[in-house]
Amino acid sequence: MFEVGFGEIALIAVVALLVNEHERLPGVARTVGALVRRARASWQSVKGEIERELAAEDIKKNLDEARRAAADVRSEVNSAASDIEKGASPPTPGSSPNGGP
Repeated sequence: MFEVGFGEIALIAVVALLVNEHERLPGVARTVGALVRRARASWQSVKGEIERELAAEDIKKNLDEARRAAADVRSEVNSAASDIEKGASPPTPGSSPNGGP
């Protein structure tokens, strides 16, 4: 998301100290820390879900490609089998094996 360096954290702490009473500052810090943890956990959850969806989409693409390849192979095998059957069919009556009458 965005990065916060030590200088920014120190500035936020000084402003928080000025705005809030110093007795309430530890409670505010705990609350802010809890909110940051929740935000990070939510972000990680969304990130993980997106990664799972992308992986599922990739698997679907691979499966479709494999199905297309299998269909291509099937058609080639059927074509070859048809050619073999045509070549192995018995000669028709009246034709000689030498090709002449």
